[in-house]
Amino acid sequence: MKKGQIVEGIVTKVEFPNKGIAAVEGEEQRVVVKNAIPGQKLCIAVNKIRKGKAEGRILSVIEPSPIEIPSQCPHFGACGGCTYQNIPYEQQLQMKSDQVKSMMDEAVNGSYIWEGILPSPVKTGYRNKMEFSFGDEYKCGPMALGMHKRGSFHDIVSVPECRIVDEDYRSILKCTLEYAEKSGLPYYHRMKHTGFFRHLLVRKAVKTGEILIDLITTTQYEGFDGAGWVNALLGLELSGRIAGILQTRNDSVADAVKDEGTEVLYGQNYFYEELLGLKFKITSFSFFQTNSLGAEMLYEKVREYIGDTRDKVIFDLYSGTGTIAQILAPVARKVTGVEIVEEAVGAAKENAKLNGLDNCSFWAGDVLKVIDELGEVPDLIVLDPPRDGVHPKALEKITNFGVERMVYIACKPTSLARDLEMLQGRGYRVERVGGIDLFPGTYHVETVALLTRKAP
Repeated sequence: MKKGQIVEGIVTKVEFPNKGIAAVEGEEQRVVVKNAIPGQKLCIAVNKIRKGKAEGRILSVIEPSPIEIPSQCPHFGACGGCTYQNIPYEQQLQMKSDQVKSMMDEAVNGSYIWEGILPSPVKTGYRNKMEFSFGDEYKCGPMALGMHKRGSFHDIVSVPECRIVDEDYRSILKCTLEYAEKSGLPYYHRMKHTGFFRHLLVRKAVKTGEILIDLITTTQYEGFDGAGWVNALLGLELSGRIAGILQTRNDSVADAVKDEGTEVLYGQNYFYEELLGLKFKITSFSFFQTNSLGAEMLYEKVREYIGDTRDKVIFDLYSGTGTIAQILAPVARKVTGVEIVEEAVGAAKENAKLNGLDNCSFWAGDVLKVIDELGEVPDLIVLDPPRDGVHPKALEKITNFGVERMVYIACKPTSLARDLEMLQGRGYRVERVGGIDLFPGTYHVETVALLTRKAP
């Protein structure tokens, strides 16, 4: 097999994350392709041969997989937001379960209990936050507002019928695009670094129905009629209630939503969501699980794994807005959260006060540095790190506490698999592992592991 060769292959399996393994007739070597599903026969362009491994891109589907079904979303395939909407949900779960279990089987020393993947309570309209991007669907084409085109950094696909959000999001999306087009102001060009409209951020609480809308723009142009956009949004017939409409300035060249100053155009700059009987105040950029009903299942699993917390001191490391800390606090002696994002720490303190919890404390800073300053020794630890996992030096300090039980929550199971090597090497045993599907239609999955300290 050579670089540039066109081959036909049948996808035998899909490994995390989204790596289809295609067998090519007459070749021992397999080709790795993205966005494939088991059983498809593909025409593939080989674009990389490295260390005996071949990588390619799909040119066409010669024969569909026996498990393929029509997607309910008209944007599927063009939009890069979802990968598995053309697979029945039960088989999505099975594929994710097989992928994560395979990783854990390799990473775990000895036996452990694999609990499978729990399904999301809702399969469509499950997201409580979306970041839409402005751009064009093709070079010099009309303005678009939606998601990045699959495999493209530049092109944007308008997604007025997106299925992973509810009708309120779709109405707000259409309204904002129409208003942006009428304004005559240009979208922000990612290569030229010029333009005005950059992103639209929409958040909606499942339990309270409150909606927060934030338009992210540059400061390169004047004349945007924010009041007119607000009136257009307030005129929409929505099932939820708009709590706030904001405009955030962002002149950074990075293609990411960044807050360089926010103006409240209507209402307030926050809304409230409820989880497991507790209330949480959320701002535009607060971290909060994007599937509220699924998050309740995740946190119930954490409570189950952590076990008896009476009279215990718990560290919630990488605590975000303190959701886990506050869910554990009512049945613990004390919970201490550590989070590097100062805004999130401020929100955590405010939420604890809102929920009448006086046994929670929150520290702002890097876990690696702050953990030495906490001045106490925990009985139990919950880890919920960012996608890349825990820094090895931080993990060393965490294991030095020698706690009886530790729960590790991973939004990227490959990071968990990597960190388990060190955790097991420092005296911990993996007891149970399970997953919660917070992201139906995509390859993402939340994974939770219970570790206990081995007897000396």
